[in-house]
Amino acid sequence: MSAPLIRLVDIVKIYKTHASEITVLSGLNLTVDEGEFVAIMGPSGSGKTTILNLIAGIDTTTYGRIFVGSDEVTAMSESELATWRSQHIGFIFQFYNLIPSLTAYENIELPLLLTSLSKFDRKKHVLTALEIVGLTDRMSHYPRQLSGGQEQRVGIARAIVTDPTILLADEPTGNLDANSAEEILHLIESLNIKFKKTILMVTHDPNAASRSSRIIRLDKGLSKEDLIIDKIQFSST
Repeated sequence: MSAPLIRLVDIVKIYKTHASEITVLSGLNLTVDEGEFVAIMGPSGSGKTTILNLIAGIDTTTYGRIFVGSDEVTAMSESELATWRSQHIGFIFQFYNLIPSLTAYENIELPLLLTSLSKFDRKKHVLTALEIVGLTDRMSHYPRQLSGGQEQRVGIARAIVTDPTILLADEPTGNLDANSAEEILHLIESLNIKFKKTILMVTHDPNAASRSSRIIRLDKGLSKEDLIIDKIQFSST
């Protein structure tokens, strides 16, 4: 059996203020296999978003080690993390984080500007990402000209344009109406099933979590896991 793609080993995360210390994660151990779609649930303050930020190297552990493949994220310098993150991590945010003065095309291209790709190759990557999310006809539109669902599609295209190893999604449907949320969940699910992307998704929504292959429920910095039965096996005929 191959080793897990992601390993969190004895993770402790403590945030310090001038008056106190807040322990968010306490001895957390977690593994995620390549190609898994994992949902992370739990009450506010339980450490859901912290886990994503630690895996991405955006935040640092207080104690413990994090591995992605053969790379130890917790042993990297800031410059090493920046390079590694640009190659391996795609982040999908709740509030899209698009730059208003840039078109959809330009927002999606942004991560590629940190690479050595030529302008021609960057264009190929951007057009492929636009096609995957179904927004080829909106590439010249600015965020203000797009619906919330379309803005999130641009955000997803930006996350996948570098073909990252891992997609991290933090409440990706939390700012959408029901119909748009359903479309975004279908898109994220297809990225896992069709393109074999490894996905970790933080969500409060049981419907969103049900799209995953496994649910991690956090409580006071510790986790318990539920398995979601493959829905395809029980689809009506």
